Amino acid sequence: MRKMILASVMLVLLALPARAEPMAALTFDDGPSGKITGALLEGLSERGVPATFFLCGYRLEQYPELAQSILEGGHEIGIHGYSHKPMNRMTPEQISEEIRKTRRLLPEDCRPVFFRPPGGAASRAVLQAARRENLAVLNWDLDPRDWAVHEARRVENAVLENIRDGDVILMHDMSRSSVEAALAIVDALLERGFRFVTASELAALRAGAVTPGVVYTGFPPDGTE
Repeated sequence: MRKMILASVMLVLLALPARAEPMAALTFDDGPSGKITGALLEGLSERGVPATFFLCGYRLEQYPELAQSILEGGHEIGIHGYSHKPMNRMTPEQISEEIRKTRRLLPEDCRPVFFRPPGGAASRAVLQAARRENLAVLNWDLDPRDWAVHEARRVENAVLENIRDGDVILMHDMSRSSVEAALAIVDALLERGFRFVTASELAALRAGAVTPGVVYTGFPPDGTE
């Protein structure tokens, strides 16, 4: 009888649908930043984890080799504008030029999908420019404020206490504390069963094709933002 009960339980468990693994996209703004970005790339490579880097044109001029290193590491590149100046007072033409100047500094085989305006300020002019440049706008739904809180443990806890399946996490590859926090976050979420993907992979898996000029923040499993 006991064997029959155990067999019945196993059949019920096998009949249940498999629970999909939770996913998240780790994104980094404002770089590249030399040795700090290099250390981050090394840590992500050791863990086999991809990320999405929103790069500034003026920093690409300072560290031109890092864009290629990012791509070769299996990561995604998005555009963060050339100057990192606020775009809420720019015209669509000025924003387009910020995008184009940055795009010209990227490797030839780089095809950005997303644009993220500085501060996430998605004004009407930003959306018009993004549509013109065939880029969707990606902001975020989880911001641990690592640019202001230079304590790795606090940043780590801010993410781990609030993470949800499909979240886009905002961080910056501009300080050693941010790199330390990011890698600790990766380790903890991998232990929880999370899978890290690039922003465009997450969008494709959860939403299909994205639309240029439309703002996205995250991609939860139910399809609602």
